[in-house]
Amino acid sequence: MPLAYDIRPENLDGFFGQDHIIGQGSWLRKAIEEDLLSSIILFGPPGSGKTTLAHIIANATSSRFVQINAVLGTTKELKKELLRAQEDAKYSRKTIIFIDEIHRFNKAQQDVLLPYVERGEIILIGATTENPSFTVISPVISRSKVLILNRLENDDLKKILDRALLQRKEIKIDRKAGEILIESANGDARILLNNLEDLANQYSKITKTAIEKSRVVKTLKYDKTGEEHYNIISALHKSMRDSDPDGAVYWMLRMLDAGEDPLYIARRLVRFASEDIGIADPHALLVAVAAYDACYYLGLPECDIHLAQAVVHLSLAPKSNALYKSIISARSDIRKFGNLDVPKHLRNAPTRLMKQWGYGKGYKYAHDFEDARVEQEHLPSKLKGRKYYFPTDRGLEKRIKR
Repeated sequence: MPLAYDIRPENLDGFFGQDHIIGQGSWLRKAIEEDLLSSIILFGPPGSGKTTLAHIIANATSSRFVQINAVLGTTKELKKELLRAQEDAKYSRKTIIFIDEIHRFNKAQQDVLLPYVERGEIILIGATTENPSFTVISPVISRSKVLILNRLENDDLKKILDRALLQRKEIKIDRKAGEILIESANGDARILLNNLEDLANQYSKITKTAIEKSRVVKTLKYDKTGEEHYNIISALHKSMRDSDPDGAVYWMLRMLDAGEDPLYIARRLVRFASEDIGIADPHALLVAVAAYDACYYLGLPECDIHLAQAVVHLSLAPKSNALYKSIISARSDIRKFGNLDVPKHLRNAPTRLMKQWGYGKGYKYAHDFEDARVEQEHLPSKLKGRKYYFPTDRGLEKRIKR
């Protein structure tokens, strides 16, 4: 058996971490110990104990326990188990269905579960690494308790490592090597145990030198299409918006070192340069576009410095969302009023007939006036006097406003 499977605890006494949901007196602990569980969704990062909790529940319950992996399972298989659960429910026999990686079930597959959960014919345990707000249908969430598991702390990983060494006495490891393995696991118990097992298969004693030779490195939690992707890009945006270059550089590199496409990061910087800075520092857009070009032509690893230059510049630039607000305001009027006519004095009149209709009549040619500035209405009559762009008192906009 793989080590991670072999040392999986049979009960809550051997489960380390997640005290906020499984500690003494908690609802989940009582529900497991008293076999009174209701439907739950376990949401947390890989290696945080979701599947282990499900197996502890399986050992503790008198209910029939069914495990389905959403990657391998089929709708046909699921319906077969649900019909059996429905039949058992007639004789007061409970069924717990554990769906690992439930986020991989599509909406139609999740819809199949709903009536059985609603009627209490099954108790559902769903495990997911993806935010259930986006990946589990609302009716299932509303009928379940969503429990959030956290990345394991190093103290928890140390307990798991000690238990592995106690059960596999043939594995020898020195103290420093153990600390490196724990740190390299980045809160993931499965990574810790898999690395330990791989090293034990290669060396009679695991040392710091052995780990360096095997190139065991810390894994960065990141999913290009998952929640962590959006969490980190949000952190990058907010760090720049709050004028914090240190936070901005850190989050940019977290994405880059986890394998994100540098062009994606650069595109977000281009958007940020106009949305959060705009005319307060027009050079910000030039810097962001230049960073995109540098990423396009150079690629990794060289373009990291160009991205760093851009995020620092954008962080330190004066901030203004005046452009962004002008778009929202103007677009609101467009949706509200529809296709309003262009004022006749703003229309061209290339034909005599169009001149007779009044096209271009009364138009003031700006270059005929001092400083090429002229006062005339440029909006449809229904929107006369409407203002969309309100410059701030920051950067170049301060002068524009004056």
